[in-house]
Amino acid sequence: MGDGTLQMKESSYKSGFEAPFSVRSRLARGLYWLLWFALAPLVLAALAIWLLSPVSSAETVGPFGWIPSVVRSQPVPVGIALFTLFDVFLWSFRHRLPLANHAHALGRPDLPSTLRSAYERARSLIYETEATLSKHRKAIEKELGPQTIAGLRASLDALGVSMNRTSFDASEFSETLERAEREVEVRLGRWRKSEAREYVEAIVMAVAVAFALRTFVIEAFKIPSGSMIPSLMVGDHIFVNKFSYGPGIPYTASRLWTNMPPRRGDVIVFAFPEHPEQDFIKRVVAIPGDVLEAKKGHPVINGWTLPSCLVGPWNYVESDGMAIAHDGDLYVEFLGAESFLTFYDRATAVNIPEYQGPFVAKPGEVWVMGDNRNNSHDSRMWFAGQGGGVPFANIRGRALFVWLSVSDAGIDLSREGVPVMGPPRLPPTAIKLAPALAACMKQRPAVTTPPDVPTR
Repeated sequence: MGDGTLQMKESSYKSGFEAPFSVRSRLARGLYWLLWFALAPLVLAALAIWLLSPVSSAETVGPFGWIPSVVRSQPVPVGIALFTLFDVFLWSFRHRLPLANHAHALGRPDLPSTLRSAYERARSLIYETEATLSKHRKAIEKELGPQTIAGLRASLDALGVSMNRTSFDASEFSETLERAEREVEVRLGRWRKSEAREYVEAIVMAVAVAFALRTFVIEAFKIPSGSMIPSLMVGDHIFVNKFSYGPGIPYTASRLWTNMPPRRGDVIVFAFPEHPEQDFIKRVVAIPGDVLEAKKGHPVINGWTLPSCLVGPWNYVESDGMAIAHDGDLYVEFLGAESFLTFYDRATAVNIPEYQGPFVAKPGEVWVMGDNRNNSHDSRMWFAGQGGGVPFANIRGRALFVWLSVSDAGIDLSREGVPVMGPPRLPPTAIKLAPALAACMKQRPAVTTPPDVPTR
C-alpha cells in the first residue's frame, strides 16, 4: 500500500457478516421494494396527474396555467418524470421506511438501526472511490503523487477495519467514516459525482427515456369527441403503438422503416389532413387502390357491401355543455380479421346523404370512417364534402388499449385496460344486448375481405 499504486485491496473492505435472508425476510424485502419503490411512486404520480389535469375543460389562467395543459396533453412522459421524482424522494428516506430493516443487507446483524444509513454510505464510499481511482488512474497519479494516494488508502483501510470488527464499535466507525469522507472529498472531489448530480442525472435520464418512448414506441392520446363511440368513449385515454407502421423520424415525414399500408379495420391516430396540428382517431376502411362508397353510412368497398349484423337499439347521452341524447342502433361489422361495433344515430341520419362516393384511395393513403357513423367527421366529408384520404406520412400509429377513462362523472374503472381492437365489447349500458351480440358473432360471414378492384 505504501508504494502509492492504484491496485485496491478489495478484500479488506468486505464484511464477513453477510448471511442469506430467511424466507420470511425475503418476503418482507420483496414487499418493501414493491410497496415503496413501485406502488407508492406509481400511486403518487397518478394522483398528481389527476390533480393537475382537472376534468373541467375551462382554461387555467395565471403564471402556472400551462402546467395542466402539458399534463393533459402528455400524461405519459409527465407520469414517468413524476414517478422518478417520487422514487428519488422515497429513496432518500429508505432506511426510515417500514420494513427497511428487512430490505437492506448491510452485513452486520449487530448494527444499530441509527447507523444503517451511515454504514451503507461507508460501503458506497469505498466502492465509489475504487471506481474513481480506476477510471482516472493516470490523472490522479500525476496530480496527487504516491504519498497522498497512500494516505487516502490508509483512511479507507481504517474505515474497512472499523466496519469489519468482530465487536462493532459505533464511535470508532463514525470517526473513521468522517475522516475517510473528508479525505476523499479533499483529494478526489473534482473527479467525483455529487449526490445531487446523481439525482439530477437520474431524473434527466428518466425524462429522456420517456420522450424517446413517446417519439418512437408508444404515445398517449385522449379521446375528445364521440366519433368512435361505442368502441371509444369521450374521456378515454389510450396508448398508441408508434412502431406498428414504422417509427417516425422527429420533425420529418419520414420513417426509419415502413410497414404500410395499415390493414382494413385498424384503428389509427393521425394528423388531420386539413389541419395537421389536430390529431384524429378513426378506423381504416379502404387502402390504396380501393373504391369506397357509403350507403346510409354503411361502407361499400370495391362494390362489396361490408357484412353487418344488427345487435339492437341503444342510446347514450353526450354531455358537452348540455346533455344531448342519441338514440340509434348498434351493429357488429366484419372487415378482414376485425369485427367491431358501430352505432347509427337515427336523429342525425337525416344529415347524412343516402349515398356518398365513389371515392378512390390513391397510392400512399388510406380512407377512414368513425364507428359512430352518423356523428363522425371523416374521409367522406373532408375537403368541403369532396372527401379525402389520410397520407401515410400523417399516421401516428395504431391504437392499443384504454389506460384511463375520465368523464364529468369521474374515473370510469370499467374502461381500464379495454383493448381498442379485438373482439367487440358492449358498453355497460348495453349489456342487455349481450345475447344478440353473441348470436351475431356466431354467424360471422365466411367472406369478410373485399374483392380486388377489377382491372379494365
